[in-house]
Amino acid sequence: MLKWIRAEGVAEEELSAVLSREQLIPIVHYTTYEALRDVSPLLMSRSGLDTAEEPLADLAVKLAELVEL
Repeated sequence: MLKWIRAEGVAEEELSAVLSREQLIPIVHYTTYEALRDVSPLLMSRSGLDTAEEPLADLAVKLAELVEL
């Protein structure tokens, strides 16, 4: 996925707009926060979730709770 972001790119303006509306939660899966930071420091400015730290099922519950808010 990180290779796709590098190759295809994500417009910084678009990413900034999504981040400003609190609609994006980074989920790190089969990579690291450090690798994500190298690709998008702006994206890493957000709190996120990591599948290496918690089972995917637990992260799904957390995401569902956040969506309900």
